[in-house]
Amino acid sequence: MDLGLQNKNVIVTGGSGGIGRGLVLEFAREGANVISASRDTKQGAILQEIAIKENLPGKVLAVATDVTKRASVDAMIKRCHEEFGTVDVLVNNAGGVASPSPLESLSDEDRDWEIKLNIDGVVNCCQAVSADMLEKQSGSIINISSNSSLLGEAAAGIAHYGGVKGFVNSFSKSLAWEWAKSGIRVNNICPGWIVPEKEEDVGEGSFWNRFGFDQIGRPDDMQKALDDGTLFNMSGLPIPKLGRPEDIAYLSMFLASDVSGYITGQLISVSGGAYMP
Repeated sequence: MDLGLQNKNVIVTGGSGGIGRGLVLEFAREGANVISASRDTKQGAILQEIAIKENLPGKVLAVATDVTKRASVDAMIKRCHEEFGTVDVLVNNAGGVASPSPLESLSDEDRDWEIKLNIDGVVNCCQAVSADMLEKQSGSIINISSNSSLLGEAAAGIAHYGGVKGFVNSFSKSLAWEWAKSGIRVNNICPGWIVPEKEEDVGEGSFWNRFGFDQIGRPDDMQKALDDGTLFNMSGLPIPKLGRPEDIAYLSMFLASDVSGYITGQLISVSGGAYMP
């Protein structure tokens, strides 16, 4: 099926992470022009090089962006206008856990970090693309949340993170209702564990490099533990496989396309059946 994404202009925030990498490259494979908006320009440059090397039909442009600062987001949108044109699709993928911690030990600094990144970052980007989308009376926004907002066990040691992602879920629904008659659709994806194919696929700021590989496992080790039935929080999955960045990208591209034009305000968990409402 042709999703009709050729020459669409797509913003992907958090492009340097594992999920972000999958989003950026898969949208480019479909012929979309993609802004990889991230503070990690090193990983962004790698994605640009991959798109060129693989001769992908869409272009990738890395733009240094701090989504917690509205001025930085506005500058990124301006760059998109200069290079590609107005924004058709926004994927709010930037987010993360400051550091796993029992709630009673959560520092004010970590709490503020999670609020700014996971809440303010999403709002900043939605506001920043609003002029383009409202003027055209069309657009698709996909907000990437987390199964940690849906399942208590998925938020073990990261209860505050689960809470701020809960904001993303509610905000997505509210905004979908507010902007529906203006031709803008807003949907929400809640990933479970999504594991990079290789360690080098994620940037230094990714939670995988900050604590994930050490506390959860490295890709090859996680696959072996899943096969052995010993992988934390995943060995009982109805679909017994590791989630990969492409799994989030495929659903995002569907929701970005006109093929899903009658869908808005929906929350979908991509987690091998870990969450079944």
